[in-house]
Amino acid sequence: MTHAKTALLADRGAVRVAGADAEKLLQGIITSDMELLAKQPALYAALLTPQGKILFEFFVARSGDGFLLETAKDQAAGLARRLTMYKLRAKVDIHDASAGYSVMAVWGQAAPHSPGGTKGAAFFSDPRLPELGLRALAEGGFDGTNADAEAYHAHRIALGVPEGGKDYIIGDTFPHEANMDLLNGVSFSKGCFVGQEVVSRMQHRGTARKRVVIVEGSAPLQSGSEITAGPATIGTIGSVSGNHALALVRLDRVEEMQRKGEQITAADAPLTIRRPDYMKTAVPGEA
Repeated sequence: MTHAKTALLADRGAVRVAGADAEKLLQGIITSDMELLAKQPALYAALLTPQGKILFEFFVARSGDGFLLETAKDQAAGLARRLTMYKLRAKVDIHDASAGYSVMAVWGQAAPHSPGGTKGAAFFSDPRLPELGLRALAEGGFDGTNADAEAYHAHRIALGVPEGGKDYIIGDTFPHEANMDLLNGVSFSKGCFVGQEVVSRMQHRGTARKRVVIVEGSAPLQSGSEITAGPATIGTIGSVSGNHALALVRLDRVEEMQRKGEQITAADAPLTIRRPDYMKTAVPGEA
C-alpha cells in the first residue's frame, strides 16, 4: 500500500436496495446485466428516461443480503424515489443510505486487489476501467487518506473517464455520448431495460455524434467554457485539472474543422483534442 493513493470522495453517496425481489427489480430497469455480479464484484450502470437519456449513473455492488448503489450524493434521494416508482408490489426495501456511508477511491501501483462485499460495506475494482483502481464504501468513515478528491479527479481526467454532472448534463445525455457503451456501462445482450430501444438503435445505427474526449489547452482551462472552431460551437469543457480537461464534443465537427484547417479553441486559447486510450480509432458517429 506504500505507493497507493487514497482519497475520500465526499460528494458521493449510496442507495441501499434489499429484499427478495431486489435483483429482479434492478435487472429489469438498469442498463447493466445484474447476472454479471455472479463473477465480478460490481457493475457500472445507469437508470435512463424512456427516451434513453441518463437520469442517474452509479455503481452496483453486493452488500450482505442486498445491494449498494454508489452515486452522486446530491442525486441519491432522487434515485431512491425513482427506483421506488418501479417497485410496485415487489418485495424490495429502497432508501437513501448516504448519511451512514463514506466513499473512498484507491489507485496507484500498490493498490490492493481484494475486492468484495460484506454487510454494510463494499470494496471493489472500478468496473469502468482497471487503471482507475478501486472503490470502497463503508459505514462511518475511513482511518486516514493520503490524497484529496482533486488528485483523484486529475487521475480520472487523465484516463478520459467522465462523471455525470461534471462532464455531461444529467437528463440530457445519451449513454453513448457519456462513453458508457465503452466503459462497461450498458448491456446489449441482457434484454429490456428502461430506454433500451433508443440505446440499441443508437448502437446499431451508429448515430452517436457526440463523445466525451480529453482536451489540452495552451493555458489553464475553465469548466463550462464553450469549444469553438471558426464560427461553430462544437463542445463544452467539463472536469478540469490545470491545462487538461474532459469535454463533450461533436466528433464529426472536429474532423470537419480539422480538414478545413480551422483552429479549435476554448476561451480563445488553442485546444488539442485526444481520444482516451479505451476509445477505438473509429467510434459510432464518426466519419
